[in-house]
Amino acid sequence: MCKVKFYYDLMSQPSRAMWIALKMSKIPYEDRPVALRKLEHRSEEFKKINRLQKLPCIVDGDFHLSESIAILRYLAKKGEFSEQLYPKDITNRAKVDEFLEWQHVGLRYGCSTYFVHLWLYPISGLAEVPSVKKLTKLQEDMENSLKLVDKIWLKNSDFVSGSKLSVADLFGACEIEQIKLAKYDVSEKFPNISSWLARVREEANPFYDEGHKYVNNFAKKL
Repeated sequence: MCKVKFYYDLMSQPSRAMWIALKMSKIPYEDRPVALRKLEHRSEEFKKINRLQKLPCIVDGDFHLSESIAILRYLAKKGEFSEQLYPKDITNRAKVDEFLEWQHVGLRYGCSTYFVHLWLYPISGLAEVPSVKKLTKLQEDMENSLKLVDKIWLKNSDFVSGSKLSVADLFGACEIEQIKLAKYDVSEKFPNISSWLARVREEANPFYDEGHKYVNNFAKKL
């Protein structure tokens, strides 16, 4: 049986979350890194792999699939995903899905928009650093989503979908780790989130640190 081919870049938050989850689940796969910084995803060759030219994506035989959550659910249906990270129990899985559905337009939107405007666009020469007015609005939007993580998702539990680590925590944590590159220290205003990140890291290591090696190296140079 052919292994699933996994295309990713560890500088991509969803790619990183999926990479950590695959490692923790001990799923055999073919490693297919794609360098976003070199625009390898924009090539005609990659377009044949994923018509959307985004990461992550997989190829399973002649089946091509993009979007991290779709990939997660596909592998889970095949019985290839850790039940701890993505439970089979219908209610426990629903709680994980609840966060995943929210974070894509909540946490991810706020954090990634802040990150790209303050770090990615300026360093790539695509745009200047935002004005103070725009920066204030970007930070306000991001912090509104962080407040929801702090006061709702982590209100009564150690992890976002309950008492145990799940793939929902990995997706959420990877988004928040990214904003270190924009010199945002989440511990200053959200110590509860900072403590949660430490728990996620502890539960997901050594793969968590390995998955964040490029982000952490860049952050140290700032």
